[in-house]
Amino acid sequence: MRGLIGRPPAEAGARTLAATPLLVPEAVIGAKVGGPMEAVGAPIPAIRLRGVTAGYGERIALEGVDLEIPTGALVAVVGPNGGGKSTLLKLIAGVLKPWTGTVEVLGARAGREAHRVAYVPQAELVDWSFPVSVWNVAMMGRYPRLGPLRQPGRADNKAVEAALERVGMLDRARSPIGALSGGQRRRAFLARAMAAEVDLYLLDEPVTGVDIPTQEAIMALLVAEAESGKAVVATTHDLAAAARHFRSIVAVNRCIVASGPADIVTNADVLARTYGEHLLMLGDHVGILDDSHHHDDPSGPSERHFHDDQPGGRS
Repeated sequence: MRGLIGRPPAEAGARTLAATPLLVPEAVIGAKVGGPMEAVGAPIPAIRLRGVTAGYGERIALEGVDLEIPTGALVAVVGPNGGGKSTLLKLIAGVLKPWTGTVEVLGARAGREAHRVAYVPQAELVDWSFPVSVWNVAMMGRYPRLGPLRQPGRADNKAVEAALERVGMLDRARSPIGALSGGQRRRAFLARAMAAEVDLYLLDEPVTGVDIPTQEAIMALLVAEAESGKAVVATTHDLAAAARHFRSIVAVNRCIVASGPADIVTNADVLARTYGEHLLMLGDHVGILDDSHHHDDPSGPSERHFHDDQPGGRS
């Protein structure tokens, strides 16, 4: 059992950050996260999806999605496994095209501003046996700036060094990425994202399988990025962490079930609509039965899972 979050509120009083009633499937059109309705002359949102439906093969993963996320937002995307969390990130990153609707990112069609977006997939989708050092992983974040022919220069090296220092991995810069613990690997990939000096972070399960100190350290860095004006969107299966660390929540189950402040994850009605048969009531407590390694799209035979008890010890 995952995501035991404690006692739900006595009444379903959660609200969205737009000061509207709780968003449920039939009332989710135009959902906005992290701020009031857009005014004339207001800044362009970091992310805007309109009428988006997408999937894999003939299977629908997300349907009828309308969502806006402003710059400076710190958003957790929650929902059951296979409910569309990873698909939502892929659409925003531009690596998956919608069947219908539009996806705008940083004022342009998704993918057009890719150099301003850092997308970090789930850890188990990475081939950790590839012979590359932590330094080289972080340097990958500079490649969009370098182009196909340029070699890293002084500015690139300084950016990578600063990113590794921020995540506490500078002393492991020459270590093979495959020799690290799960938490250290996540720190290395976060350094890659930070070295890119982007305006939008998209992170798929960034703190899954890591110990509490590593989780707190990673979240402190993401909070700092959001406070500096960057938008941060991360999926998580850990509702307690979502409520504790994030400012806003988007609950997803093939559509946007609800969006609003972080405390909506303690709302029993939102949880019931989001998790359905995955929801477990234990007296006054709520639990979520889920497998954090399930993906929206079918996994191939090469998928492997890593945790902190594998190479490298603690994170």
